[in-house]
Amino acid sequence: MAHASGMHSLEFKLPDLGEGLTEAEIVRWLVEVGDLVTIDQPVVEVETAKAMVEVPCPYGGVVTARFGEEGTELPVGAPLITVAVGEKPAVGTGDTGSGGSGNVLVGYGTSEAPARRRRVRQERPLSGASATAGQAGAGAVNGRAEAAAAPVDAQAAGAAATVNGQAGGLATEDGPVPVISPLVRRLARQNGLDLRELTGSGPDGLILRADVEYALRAAGRGATAAPAAEPHPPVPQAPSPAPVPGSPAAAAPAEIRTPLKGIRGAVADKLARSRREIPDATCWVDADATELMRARTAMNAAGGPKISLLALLARICTAALARFPELNSTVDAEAREIVRFGHVHLGFAAQTDRGLVVPVVRDAHARDAESLTAEFARLTEAGRTGTLTPGELTGGTFTLNNYGVFGVDGSTPIINHPEAAMLGVGRIVPKPWVHEGELAVRQVVQLSLTFDHRVCDGGVAGGFLRYVADCVEQPAVLLRTL
Repeated sequence: MAHASGMHSLEFKLPDLGEGLTEAEIVRWLVEVGDLVTIDQPVVEVETAKAMVEVPCPYGGVVTARFGEEGTELPVGAPLITVAVGEKPAVGTGDTGSGGSGNVLVGYGTSEAPARRRRVRQERPLSGASATAGQAGAGAVNGRAEAAAAPVDAQAAGAAATVNGQAGGLATEDGPVPVISPLVRRLARQNGLDLRELTGSGPDGLILRADVEYALRAAGRGATAAPAAEPHPPVPQAPSPAPVPGSPAAAAPAEIRTPLKGIRGAVADKLARSRREIPDATCWVDADATELMRARTAMNAAGGPKISLLALLARICTAALARFPELNSTVDAEAREIVRFGHVHLGFAAQTDRGLVVPVVRDAHARDAESLTAEFARLTEAGRTGTLTPGELTGGTFTLNNYGVFGVDGSTPIINHPEAAMLGVGRIVPKPWVHEGELAVRQVVQLSLTFDHRVCDGGVAGGFLRYVADCVEQPAVLLRTL
């Protein structure tokens, strides 16, 4: 809505965060109504079915409204906030009158006349600070506009000097950057990379995450993970008073229903789909892990970064997949084809307070034990704090499941759809074992392989598992492939 002062309001909608996600839950607002925001400043933290994501706003100006309380689930495309911007918008706001914002992030911004949005916003009951939308007054001080009783239009007009003075200072003449994902923009921003220097490999020059990561590797800096956001501590619940024996309260509690949404819902859908579509089978074997444990002790005694047991098992996995590549594949049911991968993106199951997640180590086949240890540690910490990105939770070609951490010996895990196999590792415990013809106490582990019977027969699966067991029992076997 263009005013005499040159101010107009733009509506920022929940963007498509990628990976087929259709909704997100508001976890925490990072701005208040009346705050002054700059281009790409995170304004809200949302939780999708795969990760916690801070969503940056593509506009610079004064926040005039927020849509949705914390805990509200919004579909992609629903309004998040409205921002009053000046006559000369900052980079990428692309004021074209009734044409909308110009989409500084492809897929973001407005496409209808702001006047219509004004009417919708006034008729819709808004949350908390939303009721004070339109109280953004003249002369914002320290990034926060003063509250006033004048109408929204007049107040936004009074804030023009502040918007143009602070947010407008970032403007350039280069036009919008073709980026669809806020995750890509955040990755570039955290590593000091100017997206305008990149040529996108996507459709119509769209800049993808792979383009940013390639540029960072080429510059010798490497993509670094975002500092983990402080997790929200759980609100302690007051203990309920003990029921008096014989009273109605002492009877069995009523049923409790928990919505299947967020990570729990995504896990439920994926596991059910795997059971429906994949004809899986499982084979297992006990192995003497004594020599593997001794080898790890010797590695860590030599100095340098400590090597994790999970990293050694991952190294064994990648060597086994090189010998039995049928298991590093997926089935394209529509084309009736088996797709075999030339790379190993190794997923590993991790239990967190938010549920089961499977972070993915990219190009695990090209990493040594030290690199694998470091990447497992980084992804595990990100999973614990809820800061894993959708890109770090997808794209796996094979999964390693160390369920031994739960104190169990064996399992028949469900394959992580659409992969073709999963290696399970039980706990390593002292057991009687015949070693070199004599009974001895050895460190024994149970290994299991669950595989998609469409990609191979039992001979391949058995050969893979036997090779893994041989490497566990005699780590020197790996020297053949190093």
